[in-house]
Amino acid sequence: METYSYSATKNAFYADSLKTSYVDWPEDAVNVSAEIFIQYSKAPPEGKIRVAGPDGQPAWADIPPPGAEERVEQAKQLVSILMQQADRKIRPLNDAQDLGMATEQETAQLKAWKIYRVMLNRVDTSQVPTIDWPAVPE
Repeated sequence: METYSYSATKNAFYADSLKTSYVDWPEDAVNVSAEIFIQYSKAPPEGKIRVAGPDGQPAWADIPPPGAEERVEQAKQLVSILMQQADRKIRPLNDAQDLGMATEQETAQLKAWKIYRVMLNRVDTSQVPTIDWPAVPE
């Protein structure tokens, strides 16, 4: 049966039988039981990540909240998704307008969606988490 070692600095498991194959075997690698390897080499529980515990052994910890750069990137992705949704709403309304077939309600909806799209385009994602998101038209 294969045995494994765990490196706290690398937060990784290593197959002991391959030790001579590794170019850089971690100096802090320690043998772990089969139970520890099985428990911590599978997918983590919901909302958790594997970390090196204070004892140098693997442990589960809460996923940390996203950092500033990650929150900005998430806000940019949300703007992109909302713009795509707005585009899908605007296209048929625009067609009706271009063909002279738009009802008063469709003309009003078209204007509201175009205003929404302009306001989305003006969202300053660097202001996350205090972004003042525009309201989605009815």
